[in-house]
Amino acid sequence: MGHSFFYLFCLLSFVGVCYGSYNAEQDRDRITQLPGQPKNVDFAQYSGYVTVDKQAGRALFYWLTETPASRVPESRPLVLWLNGGPGCSSVAYGAAEEIGPFHIKPDGRTLYSNPFAWNNLANLLFLESPAGVGFSYSNTTSDLYTAGDQKTAEDSYRFLVNWFERFPQYKHRDFYITGESYAGHYVPQLSQLIYERNKGIQNPVINLKGFMVGNAVTDDYHDYVGTFEYWWTHGLISDSTYHLLRRSCDFGSSQHPSAECKKALTVAEFEQGNIDPYSIYTRPCNSTASLRHNLRGHYPWMSRAYDPCTERHSVVYFNHPDVQKALHANVTGITYPWSTCSDLVGSYWADSPLSMLPIYQELIGAGLRIWAFSGDTDSVVPVTATRYSIDALKLRTLSNWYPWYDHGKVGGWCQIYKGLTFVTVAGAGHEVPLHRPRQAFILFRSFLENKPLPRS
Repeated sequence: MGHSFFYLFCLLSFVGVCYGSYNAEQDRDRITQLPGQPKNVDFAQYSGYVTVDKQAGRALFYWLTETPASRVPESRPLVLWLNGGPGCSSVAYGAAEEIGPFHIKPDGRTLYSNPFAWNNLANLLFLESPAGVGFSYSNTTSDLYTAGDQKTAEDSYRFLVNWFERFPQYKHRDFYITGESYAGHYVPQLSQLIYERNKGIQNPVINLKGFMVGNAVTDDYHDYVGTFEYWWTHGLISDSTYHLLRRSCDFGSSQHPSAECKKALTVAEFEQGNIDPYSIYTRPCNSTASLRHNLRGHYPWMSRAYDPCTERHSVVYFNHPDVQKALHANVTGITYPWSTCSDLVGSYWADSPLSMLPIYQELIGAGLRIWAFSGDTDSVVPVTATRYSIDALKLRTLSNWYPWYDHGKVGGWCQIYKGLTFVTVAGAGHEVPLHRPRQAFILFRSFLENKPLPRS
């Protein structure tokens, strides 16, 4: 339901206050203009806070970029994007260097338009989650030390319920959830929560249609087997280290590596050398070493977050007071600077189930649209890990492995199963839309339209 229709409905119903009552809150969140923003921006933006726990003083920060007016945003779905970590910002990664409408120039002050922004196809909602990540905060300090999968899913669900009250024109709109990396946990878990709470509701407010995840942490056992195999088959480690890893690292029942496994992982890191493990064929940006985010606690092979120089620009830009003012961010005066990832939240992560596969089985049975994609130059959550996880679901193949094309060139490969579509993107690292923005755009369009990737 668009703004104009809703306003007309109010007038016809002689309830002139109904439009104004929700529009006042939206107007408060509306972004007039971002510092350094390009000229002639033809889409609406909103950002601000939604409280998810009044007693604890916990509030999550969001940024909505609507579809351009010429593409009729009222007719487009709403898509939530989540980044992982755990503890990393969807504003830093998804919005500022992947699928958002603006990317940041090296000066840390100026923005430029992303021609392959996903808001050309859908209304995009970026969420910094959980509290303690980015601009999201809690007035209860212990919240930062007790974050985990379950709490993150519950808070994200409360965020959505409250956000739809502020933006009722999006109620009942087709809704999808997307994300990457550790959002391989967030996305299916939140989808499951929405699905289960929608049961028995004839016309649910959150009209979830499906989800899509990229280079996603999915199942600890298969992720490890697939990761070690990727390192070996891509010449990153020796035969002996590969066999040592396979023998000493058993994560089928525990997330805590043994002393022998830790030693093997250290040897593997030494053998790999100074590469960017998140994009093994691109030059690492060593000058930003201070931005590396240690994730060894839960996934020891994640020695550092993806570290292109663009990450440095985000840290500069989002810490400018005028940028924060324009975004209606940091209204409580957070005592620490905005950062791309929170070491505190990630280091004290409370709960992390070993596998998402049971959730996949439940939601495939529920008929949700589910796609998984994988950049094939990522050695952190590599294509082999995802393929092993999907294979464990034992789904029937509807369309066998085939190359898909973009302007006559192979963009990657695809296999369609009953209940799940798997897509690879050739030459892309951990952040697929950063390395292959055009191919990622084609992938997203195919997902929304529920059409196979082009075969020619």
